[in-house]
Amino acid sequence: MKKRAKIKKPPILFKDTQAIIAQIEKRISGTFLSYWNSVSGSVCHDDAVGFHEILNVMEKKGPLVLFVKSDGGTGEASLRIVNVLRQHFSHVKVLVPLNCASAATMLALGANEIHMGPLAYLSAVDTSLTHDLSPIDKDNRQVSVSQNELSRILNSWKKESTGEMSNPYQIIFQHIHPLVIGAVDRASSLSIRLCRDLLSYHMDDPARAEAISTTLNADYPSHTYPITLNEARRLGLRAVELDPGLNDLLIRLHQVYSEMGQRAVTDFDEANYHDNEILNIIEGRRIQIFWQTDKDWHYRKEERRWVSMNDQSAWRKVESKRGRIVQTVFHLR
Repeated sequence: MKKRAKIKKPPILFKDTQAIIAQIEKRISGTFLSYWNSVSGSVCHDDAVGFHEILNVMEKKGPLVLFVKSDGGTGEASLRIVNVLRQHFSHVKVLVPLNCASAATMLALGANEIHMGPLAYLSAVDTSLTHDLSPIDKDNRQVSVSQNELSRILNSWKKESTGEMSNPYQIIFQHIHPLVIGAVDRASSLSIRLCRDLLSYHMDDPARAEAISTTLNADYPSHTYPITLNEARRLGLRAVELDPGLNDLLIRLHQVYSEMGQRAVTDFDEANYHDNEILNIIEGRRIQIFWQTDKDWHYRKEERRWVSMNDQSAWRKVESKRGRIVQTVFHLR
């Protein structure tokens, strides 16, 4: 019988991250937290529980200084996270040395100040979603559909069509189910509402909040359009330049998190592998909570898709207690 390959595991670099956080805290006035997503991670509802757990045990002083690195996720989760943060802090500063896109941009909208480094960018927040009735790609996976894409199809149709083909929906419905179109339109309205609600935590001018929300949702030609410092200011956000020394420390912290979040994939054969990857990290002084994927994947040829098995994925907590580092499973269901 062939021996199974030893499963690769990502490193837990708690001592390294805590050392950098200690240096960061010397340069700021307030309570520091970091929120980091790998390229496979995303802003999700469970993250709000992670923040709640950390803030309940951390010593808090002054404003919250929050480092965010993420490509986005669920906008509703951003609102929940900001709500948790605001239960503990009346003033929030977000530090953005790198990418803070989509739902992470929404999270940043809930902060009183956004500090941005040379490599930093926010992004548009126009909505896309994957519906149960979404179109299928070549790998038999559902694809996301965005309101911006649908709007552009309709606008192009109006410009180019003749009288004989005046109704585009007859063609569109052959590729995109009507319920998907309705769901995307509803999600777009939700996105604007979320932005307004997040800005309301610190912005008293409803007209200004509405203008920012509408611009972020409708005025950019790409969902990934990089909103750098100057554009963020033009948009009406309270964005300032990130202190260079602090920016360097945050880049170093990101590099350590990237080592923790490296792909830890163990291939068994062409149809089976094990995924053991850290996706989301939330960390403060003496405590770190992270989500770790830990499961087998099998390719079902007859269905042309990958299915997971033996799933031991979980949130995990690392703490410094009386000079000892203790790791436990953070049970969350």
